Amino acid sequence: MTVNELVSLVVQSESLGGVVRLVGDGTCIVRDVTHDSARVVDGSVFCCVVGDRHDGHEFAQSAIAQGAACVVVQRELNVAVPQIVVSDSRRAAGIFAAAFHAWPSDRLRVVGVTGTNGKTTSAHLLAAILHQAGLDTAILGTLSGARTTPEATDLQRMMAGFVRDGKKALVMEVTSHALALDRVVGTRFDVSVFTNLSKDHLDFHGTEERYFAAKARLFAPDLSERGVINRDDVHGRLLLDSATIPCTSFGLDDVRDVEVTARHHSYSWRGHAIRVPLGGRFNVWNSIGAATAASELGVSDAAIATGLSLAKPVPGRFEIVEAGNDVAVIVDYAHDASSLARVIESARESSAPGIGVVVVFGCGGERDVLKRPEMGAVAAALADAVVITNDNPRGEDPQMIASSIVSGIADEHRSKLVAIELDRRRAIECALDFARSGDVVIVAGKGHESTQTIGDTVAPFNDAQIVREIVGSRT
Repeated sequence: MTVNELVSLVVQSESLGGVVRLVGDGTCIVRDVTHDSARVVDGSVFCCVVGDRHDGHEFAQSAIAQGAACVVVQRELNVAVPQIVVSDSRRAAGIFAAAFHAWPSDRLRVVGVTGTNGKTTSAHLLAAILHQAGLDTAILGTLSGARTTPEATDLQRMMAGFVRDGKKALVMEVTSHALALDRVVGTRFDVSVFTNLSKDHLDFHGTEERYFAAKARLFAPDLSERGVINRDDVHGRLLLDSATIPCTSFGLDDVRDVEVTARHHSYSWRGHAIRVPLGGRFNVWNSIGAATAASELGVSDAAIATGLSLAKPVPGRFEIVEAGNDVAVIVDYAHDASSLARVIESARESSAPGIGVVVVFGCGGERDVLKRPEMGAVAAALADAVVITNDNPRGEDPQMIASSIVSGIADEHRSKLVAIELDRRRAIECALDFARSGDVVIVAGKGHESTQTIGDTVAPFNDAQIVREIVGSRT
């Protein structure tokens, strides 16, 4: 494919809008499209994406030196290769990549899952259903790469790879960052799912209204064909009123005879008795949403019921750690106030009356600071004992983060604060020491993560593995 042919494909698609002007000779061959100068190969089209911290135009010469045959720019540069001038190089990156890879999302059944909580679990449940329905399905999300939703050019390259590998469907988590930064532009979603929304990522979006607006962006005709929305969530109801695509809602009213334990939940859905091997009441919404989305894709109710029953537990999502001791340990990714509340409430609901709940958690550094006191307030109000520790403090002072968490704890709940132990391993040991026989210890915040970042040091650390090691050494 030549640069001329690539530009023609984009113009014909009418998906970019704005200016598309070629400066220079467009007869050179295109071998890839990327926004990352480190990924440039001979024949690449390099997209000069403008960001908050870096302007891709500053890396154009470096990309050309590495073999870039063409650059996509918002302003003309003094370079020796052809330039495609556009109004918005960030948006253009996804569309040019999609055109180069022959619009891979058109050759897959693509489902996007967005929301504050439940994206990862919903995506894995839906993938299990689609596998049961005979669709070889790929998953992109928190567990599959450095970014939950890859950058636009990487995403299109990955989808093209899935097509070559014979995949028939893709379920992907779509974050608010990805929507705000146009990472999914160029992708067509057959169905998009909204799980819920609560305060999170306000360091990026600024206000809850902007956060919701970013999520709602997925439910527009340029990205999605249909929406599946949680009507039990207040923002879900707002989205049902404002979405500009056909939408189907889901909620607890869709099921009967709900039973929830720490290890599974079950209910009757459309006449099928379904037992899903995931504990926690919040996972009831996740599985109903996955079932509804699969139904919108044309999967039979019987295949949906079987697929949900065969689903595997998701690492770090209400994960019961079989530690061989008499204290139950739950590892969960909960990293905002609402998700922490859900996990504590679900743990208590799934336990015998009178069982104590001990929570170990921290907050990430260089992230939303407003949620820190909120998480402290929720933990102390709902748990019986709290140990505050490091999460991934990154470049922030860990003691300052802990102090911010403590500031949210009401005076009447201060007695529940067992310790501030910044060494996360020792904090988990402290919680296990404090717990009585039969109690539940929740280790929250990092979930599936396999490393911990303190300053410039990234060290191996997985909560579930650490729990097993501690209990094993004591046994």
